[in-house]
Amino acid sequence: MTLLARRSLLLLPAAAVLAQAVPAAAQTPAEKALAESGPLPENSFGSASAPVTVIEYASLTCHRCRDFHLKTWPAVKQKYVDTGKVQFVFREFPLNALDAGGFMLARCAGEKRWHAVVDMLYRTDDAWAHAPDPLEGLRSLMRQFGMGAEQVNACLSDQAMLDGVNAVARRGAVAGVTGTPTFFINGAKASGMMTIDEFSTLIDPHLAAR
Repeated sequence: MTLLARRSLLLLPAAAVLAQAVPAAAQTPAEKALAESGPLPENSFGSASAPVTVIEYASLTCHRCRDFHLKTWPAVKQKYVDTGKVQFVFREFPLNALDAGGFMLARCAGEKRWHAVVDMLYRTDDAWAHAPDPLEGLRSLMRQFGMGAEQVNACLSDQAMLDGVNAVARRGAVAGVTGTPTFFINGAKASGMMTIDEFSTLIDPHLAAR
């Protein structure tokens, strides 16, 4: 049975909102979950030494996540990431099996193509997430990344990959994520689609404080 035949993923209950710069020995489970993404490599943009770290938990079938990615993320990248002010970390928080499948395919495509696959899936959600046959839609879309039907099926049947994506989501839930998109800006939680101006009101005070 392929992943897309399964039902939605089980997400753990949420925990407290996080604090920042707490010694490791004093970290709460929520703080520790935010600090450690899980067994999969992080997908991050910008300098690790940037004064502000933004962690986004997102799903691929979430329209607010799609709108943030297409409308706000390019401006965030230009204004903050490319200028060394922000390190932006993207973490998976699948809400259903389609989300998990899309994230697995992005991972299977390889680290250098991960972002391109995620971008493509957001831009083409009608061709897979809302299609009569989502699996066939994904097979068709992934051909442009050199993945044939057998490779797509093998990726979606990779239990270790599914476990890894689930682990990222479970840690997010412990950190306080209850929906998508959810952002942690130097540990401070914010949720929902935001414009660049709204996002700036959350980032700029952290930059001014430094």
